[in-house]
Amino acid sequence: MKKLRGKKIGVKAVPESAKIKELEADKELGDGQILTTNHGVGISDNQNSLKAHERGSTLMEDFILREKITHFDHERIPERIVHARGSAAHGFFQVYESMQKYTKANFLQDPSVKTPVFVRFSTVAGSRGSTDLARDVRGFSVKFYTAEGNYDFVGNNVPVFFIQDAMKFPDFVHAVKPEPHNEMPQAASAHDTFWDFISLVPESMHMIMWVMSDRAIPRSYRMMEGFGVHTFRLINQKGSSHFVKFHWKPLLGVHSVLWDEALKISGKDPDFHRRDLWEAIENGDFPEWELGVQIVREEDEHKFEFDLLDPTKIIPEEVVPVKRIGKMTLNRNPDNFFAETEQVAFHPGHLVPGIDFTNDPLLQGRLFSYTDTQLSRLGSPNFHEIPINRPVCPVHNNQRDGHMRQTINRGRVSYEPNTLGGGCPMQLSAENGGFSSFPERVDGSKVRDRSRSFFDHFSQAALFYDSQSEPEQMHIMKALRFELGKVETQSIQERMLFLLSRIDKRLADDVGAGIGVKVPSSIAEPLNQSVPADIPVKDYQPLPIRKSNQKSAALSMANTIFSAKTRKIAVLVADGFDDVSLSAMVKALKSEGIQTKIVAPHGGFIEGMRGGKIRVDFSFATIGSVLFDGACIPGGQKSVKTLLKLPEAVLFVNETYKHCKAVAALGDGAEIIQGVPWGIGKDFEGKDKEDGVVISRKGNVKTVASGFVAAIAKHRHWKREATDNIPV
Repeated sequence: MKKLRGKKIGVKAVPESAKIKELEADKELGDGQILTTNHGVGISDNQNSLKAHERGSTLMEDFILREKITHFDHERIPERIVHARGSAAHGFFQVYESMQKYTKANFLQDPSVKTPVFVRFSTVAGSRGSTDLARDVRGFSVKFYTAEGNYDFVGNNVPVFFIQDAMKFPDFVHAVKPEPHNEMPQAASAHDTFWDFISLVPESMHMIMWVMSDRAIPRSYRMMEGFGVHTFRLINQKGSSHFVKFHWKPLLGVHSVLWDEALKISGKDPDFHRRDLWEAIENGDFPEWELGVQIVREEDEHKFEFDLLDPTKIIPEEVVPVKRIGKMTLNRNPDNFFAETEQVAFHPGHLVPGIDFTNDPLLQGRLFSYTDTQLSRLGSPNFHEIPINRPVCPVHNNQRDGHMRQTINRGRVSYEPNTLGGGCPMQLSAENGGFSSFPERVDGSKVRDRSRSFFDHFSQAALFYDSQSEPEQMHIMKALRFELGKVETQSIQERMLFLLSRIDKRLADDVGAGIGVKVPSSIAEPLNQSVPADIPVKDYQPLPIRKSNQKSAALSMANTIFSAKTRKIAVLVADGFDDVSLSAMVKALKSEGIQTKIVAPHGGFIEGMRGGKIRVDFSFATIGSVLFDGACIPGGQKSVKTLLKLPEAVLFVNETYKHCKAVAALGDGAEIIQGVPWGIGKDFEGKDKEDGVVISRKGNVKTVASGFVAAIAKHRHWKREATDNIPV
């Protein structure tokens, strides 16, 4: 007999067929399997990449990391493995003032220069055919076509990530993707494999709070933030370095939809976000974001209670304010979805002089992964020659040939140094604009380990939760009930409740009550991910390190910008509507930048009480309240009587109210408000007495329009969520 990794293997060459089946069954169940590379080499640490010291850069010699990520990058062809479903637009960026104090990056110097950009928004987990309204992180990637070459900002609408080390990225994505045995569920995290992984990786808890919040179901791409996630470096002409976190701040504010709306939008219009972005640009309502930076001096790297290199942490804006340094405007839709939106290739390693990396271990892995992915997805090392990926500045190097080569290079010189080509192309010194990496000192042993400064997994999760408004906290609780309620394995639910109790005991209790599982005071399985090498696994039960009453106002959407501009309102009418009040109301809303759409019992045209005809935009059969930001019912007795007899119209009004949106009624339209379960009394006139419901029985358009615009601008009227007698 001989031993192999602690197991005795018989010398007999061919076991009986029954024994083979038994062994295969054991392997399928994961009984006694040993973790190896694809070449059979045992793996001692599958949690950490190989680094030069625990906070050092990831090493190219890490063959285990490269093999794992290479396999992952090539798992899908040609659709992106993650961020497959996207939408994009062209635009430009202008800096407000020169940033030469911090960086020599050319596009951050001259306020008069408009730098072209191409921006792609996306969901992460779903396939190209999935819904826009999945509960998910949203990608937010910007390609700057600068005079010094392309710079790619490859970010998300959430400032942190699930994992700290790129070694775990394939595991995370495999866990959240549809389960491999039945390819379900699509574009959803509410299943066992995802929560099994999360329940064993406590570093994910901060991200889980964001993903279970309303941030994961945005109202529009135009109304969500963008973040670079990682800490980068800015380097000025003198070679001085500052750490930096990048932010995109939408000028329309940060807003979301309710989960019930998201479910219904996915059925009514799964292209909701795509359509919203496209139509806004076509209408001239160009989306705008300001670029913000949090800058930290080199000498202040270690002054925080968290590690700047940890991608599961933020720098609270109260600690380091966000300085807004420029504005991006999207003003042109793509001409061809495939040629531009599908073929655009982003890479966090596409930098320009003045911006550089840090040793963030997740970022370090991404630097390898993105090139490898593009080679697989776009099929060639020449993907940079696809028009949407081409830089606007000249390109000169000695690279030749390859699949799908577009450039026709002349001459016989394809090497450097040379004399036959006059020494060209020549290197450019750093002083004259050549890229040079920051000369960070690296000193340490090669280790697969993680810095102790990465091991507080709960403080910022608690900070985020504590900073939410009461409605936002309730939505997080309900989201967790939904997600964990879909999990079939009780031990996974118990582990998650244990972790949630480390963030907020009441939150864990409320979620547990909703799914019928008691919050455990301890768990049998050790949370053995990312355990420091000198701490026995059995002794590692992570506890929160949180400060009492810590809050950050910037983390709550209750403290965002509120505006009625570009909102979309449904005007509900039937034959016999009041021509005058409708026309006046539409005009008043349009003057405030609000779009109106006519919704009626049928398509074609409807006739007003004074004989005028208007074209119908949607019939009740083709649209729903969830696709609008509010509803208005003009007067006209015949019109109102028709609507009251139409179940779809009553449902439309009820849903609008139930989802906490603005509602307005003029003249006879008030009868509909009286005719629904939440209807208000007869004494109401004009003012926003019912929190977002504005009525004038006298048909005073000016009064109603003023109150209605203000109600729309508030986005939602959350106290209505307590109303439980509305059939929708």
